[in-house]
Amino acid sequence: MQRPDYAQDDVGNLVLLEHVNVTVPDQRLATAFYVSGLGLTRDPYLMTGVTNMWINIGRSQIHLPEGDPQRLRGHVGLVVGKRQSLVARLRAVQPVLDGTAFGWAERDDRLEVTCPWGNRYACLDPDARDAGAPWSDIDLGIAFVQLDVPVGSAAPIAGFYRELLDASVELRDREGSRQAVIAIGTHQQLIYAETPAASVEYDGHHIQIYVSNFSESYTRLAARGLTYGEELHQYRFADIVDPANGARCFRLEHEVRSLRHPLYARPLVNRNPEQSNRTYRMGADARNGVF
Repeated sequence: MQRPDYAQDDVGNLVLLEHVNVTVPDQRLATAFYVSGLGLTRDPYLMTGVTNMWINIGRSQIHLPEGDPQRLRGHVGLVVGKRQSLVARLRAVQPVLDGTAFGWAERDDRLEVTCPWGNRYACLDPDARDAGAPWSDIDLGIAFVQLDVPVGSAAPIAGFYRELLDASVELRDREGSRQAVIAIGTHQQLIYAETPAASVEYDGHHIQIYVSNFSESYTRLAARGLTYGEELHQYRFADIVDPANGARCFRLEHEVRSLRHPLYARPLVNRNPEQSNRTYRMGADARNGVF
């Protein structure tokens, strides 16, 4: 019997991509898009007022505080369920979202959906997804966040995550693009894809990750003067630099939390969007088997 390659079970220091945060100017339109359209769930316990909204998606969230619209420089890969049901929901909210940037296009393996303010989501088709992809067995969740970065920056970005955050990193060529692929836990990825038209402008949107070796990654980042916002169980950094010379490659705020943070692994409520008052089935309110 061939000895198993246990290195394939290593996941690196990054454990969970817990949320993506973008500000939006209208909570009503956000509800129509994220809850009624995508079929996701507003967190019933936290941020329940009218100026912020946390949207649950499996074990992760999208945070939507009120403010001028922010736009991720790339797109987010989501697993939300069956294509036919998603299309029906998007058609139902179309009249509410007319006059905004909202829209969608059908591709072979996904629906490319745009929110009212231009953020793009790749809703991956569960019947057409690559069996080898890390998110192939996710029923509901954030599969990846992909950022468009300048040509020539993928390699130094990969080095940054490998050397300063002790992450599991791969450099690959896909769809004519050089990409740095950072593994997060066993099911998620952070992808930096070289794009000739990549925008260098940054409006303050952020992502939040959990790391297992919290103090060591902090020490490495702080030694380069990259950290800020230090508080109990978390800190932040935004500049992604070339570890060889310190030159900035990209800017994206990371809210970094330890596994001792009180919100780590908090159970999230996920509803079944197929449930309705007209076709109600007892015991089918919750979305089961989610990542």
